[in-house]
Amino acid sequence: MTIALLHFPDEAAPATRLAETAGLAAHAVDRHRFPDEELKLRLPFAEAGTFPDTLVIYRSLDRPNDKLIELLLLARHARQQGVTRLVLVAPYLAYMRQDIAFHPGEIVSQTIIGGFLAELFDAVITVDPHLHRIDRLDQAIPIEHAIALSGAPRLAELIARKRREALLLGPDEEARQWVQGAAEVTGFDFGVCRKVRHGDWEVEIQLPDLDLSDRRVVLMDDVASSGHTLARAAEQVLAAGAASVDVAITHALFAGDALAVIKAAGVGEIWSTDCIAHESNAIAMAPVLTEALDQVRRKIG
Repeated sequence: MTIALLHFPDEAAPATRLAETAGLAAHAVDRHRFPDEELKLRLPFAEAGTFPDTLVIYRSLDRPNDKLIELLLLARHARQQGVTRLVLVAPYLAYMRQDIAFHPGEIVSQTIIGGFLAELFDAVITVDPHLHRIDRLDQAIPIEHAIALSGAPRLAELIARKRREALLLGPDEEARQWVQGAAEVTGFDFGVCRKVRHGDWEVEIQLPDLDLSDRRVVLMDDVASSGHTLARAAEQVLAAGAASVDVAITHALFAGDALAVIKAAGVGEIWSTDCIAHESNAIAMAPVLTEALDQVRRKIG
């Protein structure tokens, strides 16, 4: 059985780290955009019969719309060329937020995109997907091998090196699982704020009943998008007398001026995993992804 990993040039660094850790050959996709915005992809397996039996595609689905078309083209073409097993490693998984219709007429994207990926791939591996009203990833992506990992333990190891005796704080209740998981790894104290959202850009943060005086606080969350939740939490933490506040997140989306918004709130350092390529990346997820990939390879052959 032959196996190879396929990636795009903009994600060469994390994909290569995964390939090296997993002992796989890594190949880059050639991507061209026509003036009318259509995409043309060219694979490195140019000669007939050189496609591997198992193809691992590494594509993190931040800014996802073009990338979903890329996956459709790649997966369908690979099947036509005789690839029997397709594995998607998507460290960030898009369209998981809209898991119910909040208003009449809204489309529930989670199950639609999940079904789309299930039709293309034999296995999907991701990290900290945005699942709040379901318990398992296979409820969104209905295949046997739908694996959701966590970046919290890796971030916890980094925090323990950087900030001894830190206080871990979740900016809202949804972040409890990450701060609690990190606290179990480090033994650090933790707490969770309460968030009241007034829109995409306006949030109100209420601190937990903890003494923050002179504490070195690290805010932890799965994703930073607009940055406003983390910024408001940081402001409240510093106003309560904390000595410092830093941020540790799995997914560094940072839409628009989000990074500047967070920094302006008084945040010192920002650490993220390499699930989304960003200047704040401080932790590689390759070891964790490799363990999951090895598990999948044993099960699907």
